[in-house]
Amino acid sequence: MVEKTIDLKDIELVEFLGIKNSNIQEIESAFPKTKIISRGNKISIKGNKDQLQEVVKIINSLISHLEKYGALNRKVVESHIKNGFSNVDNEPIVFGSNGKRIIAKTKNQKKIVKLHEKNDLIFVIGPAGTGKTYVSVALGVKALKEKTVKKIIITRPVVEAGENLGFLPGDLQDKIDPYLKPIYDALEDMIPIQKMKKFIDNKTIEIAPLAYMRGRTLKNAFILLDEAQNTTRSQLKMFLTRLGENSKMIVTGDISQVDLRKNQESGLIHAKEKLYDIEGVGFTLLDSSDVLRHRLVKKILDKYNK
Repeated sequence: MVEKTIDLKDIELVEFLGIKNSNIQEIESAFPKTKIISRGNKISIKGNKDQLQEVVKIINSLISHLEKYGALNRKVVESHIKNGFSNVDNEPIVFGSNGKRIIAKTKNQKKIVKLHEKNDLIFVIGPAGTGKTYVSVALGVKALKEKTVKKIIITRPVVEAGENLGFLPGDLQDKIDPYLKPIYDALEDMIPIQKMKKFIDNKTIEIAPLAYMRGRTLKNAFILLDEAQNTTRSQLKMFLTRLGENSKMIVTGDISQVDLRKNQESGLIHAKEKLYDIEGVGFTLLDSSDVLRHRLVKKILDKYNK
């Protein structure tokens, strides 16, 4: 049994410890052979030597995070526990519209970034909340800012999930915008709103339904197909063959949430089996351990997967 004391002088204790010491309890749950005791502006850590060293690193990384960003929450604590203290020093994919560092937070998200560097086409497959769309959009914004591409093209198949598109109010754009809302939300995190509107107006950023891709060759572009589980085999083949010179393509989807008719095979499931061994094509498979939404989402996914 060993002991280590860390001074929390000049640290906002309630913010660091969490309500009723919830942040500390989260660490103790992950390292059951360690006990953390708060006394005034100091915390004492007792326990197994190997675990204690890891806990000290995590606590120091959380202190650094609080000093940099002024806030801690359960999600941040869980991320530091899961990914280790080195998470603080991660290079950002891109800086967001408010200066926020957009980083790959989990092991598989980091794999997306690495595969994107090495391949012109990658598939990112995983359940809701794993950040597959968000990280992919960040890679597109990075490419645009670094001028390795001239434009970003983002598309989704328009497939009704229990709602008939024809009965929705408005013109065609009004009908399809709800399908594209998550894309707009991600972009707004990464590009100031006025700049983003300018990019959309001059077609530097193009967000459109999949049908608009037919017959085109997409050159000098970062191209993202989101919700690809809702493409048919022929639709996905059409999209993949749009890839042009000096372009990169990412295809994302969740094969557990296919909204196609029962007699239609998902193009993403077919591609996962068909294209896995092609040089220049990368695959990242995410799972519930990558979920970064509310902690209940992970539990829900685990239950459904059983």
